[in-house]
Amino acid sequence: MKRQKFYALALASAMVMPMAAKTNAIPLVYDQENTGAAFKAPEMKSMEESESIKTLPNPFEFSNSKKQVKKFQDWEKRRAEILAEIQHYELGVKPLPTDDLKMEASMEGSTLKIVLTRNGESLTITTTIQYPQTGTAPYPLLIGCDMCSFSRLLLERGVAYCSFTSTQVNKKEGGFPGSTGDFDRLYPEYTDGGGYAMTSWGVSRIIDALQELGVEKTNIDTKHLGVSGCSYAGKMALYAGVLDERIALTIPQEPGGGGVAAWRVSETLGKVENLGATNHNWFIKDHDKYAGENTQYLPFDQHELLALCCPRAVLVFGNNDFEWLAEPAGYVSCVAARKVWEKFGIEDRMGFSINDGHGHCQLPQVQYPELFAFVDRFLLGKEDVDTKDITYMKASKISINPSEWINWK
Repeated sequence: MKRQKFYALALASAMVMPMAAKTNAIPLVYDQENTGAAFKAPEMKSMEESESIKTLPNPFEFSNSKKQVKKFQDWEKRRAEILAEIQHYELGVKPLPTDDLKMEASMEGSTLKIVLTRNGESLTITTTIQYPQTGTAPYPLLIGCDMCSFSRLLLERGVAYCSFTSTQVNKKEGGFPGSTGDFDRLYPEYTDGGGYAMTSWGVSRIIDALQELGVEKTNIDTKHLGVSGCSYAGKMALYAGVLDERIALTIPQEPGGGGVAAWRVSETLGKVENLGATNHNWFIKDHDKYAGENTQYLPFDQHELLALCCPRAVLVFGNNDFEWLAEPAGYVSCVAARKVWEKFGIEDRMGFSINDGHGHCQLPQVQYPELFAFVDRFLLGKEDVDTKDITYMKASKISINPSEWINWK
């Protein structure tokens, strides 16, 4: 793989889109996978050494310190801390590309082929890009993780679409991403990691290939990339968006436990996908030791995972009709996470819509306007689109007060 500036571990200048000037030059997206890779990770305490935190942890308080995030530059460092903790305690390591990873990318028609070689082993990722019949090239692109319920709507709106197939990177166990597969052959030192670390790595390699081939060969605008998926793939999309800062818009749809829903809140609910009831092939091998009462010893919760998308855009879709999705915990998490965007005056980049009356992974027409608003603004670059008040939760099936879980500002 050619050495490119977006692999450098040092912090680099942000790729600022035109609208950023209206918000004190806070960028909408970056040209690197991980701009905080150079920051030192905080001390990782064992569960026995950890403080009990029964409400949602404060995303603005630095690890092992009472120092608080005061300005956006502080968030860059704090974000790196949270990201390191999530990889240590929950997800496992998503390795950044180094010189020993070789990539061969090619386009044949609309099919993108990526051959990745390391450690004497290779794997191949292929995807077919569907180009819209409207709009003008180069096109923004949304990457669907295994599936996307609204790809047709995107194509009709002028957004290209391709699907990342997780089985090209890791196995599926019981129909879901597992924790073993081709990724392990390339990275045997990271076999303790979970399926979502591996799939996030795979999504990032698609972005690498698009950047390397360039707009002349792909007709894709890599400054306007999105990612989405639903259910288990909603989690996959969320982790992919969190772990690659070149993704401008992340849309997790009905991701359930292990996605947006706060672990601590889920412990107080009924038959939901809490930390002890999720698929542990998705996460680091000893993740389940934090189940039940031990959840309070995690130094973070999923609202902080969601907040790691800040300052980039995210839109969360929820569905009240399915108890196991833990939407009350998802709602609390969304409210808590949005406070990070609010801190920097960019809350219009974070939205959520929790509704009911439709099947799982079937985006209802009532949610189309919310989807279109975020797609128009953050993928199509329409600066006059208003996304500030997309914070909908149908209260009839959720009786919970987020302020009971948030004791910080």
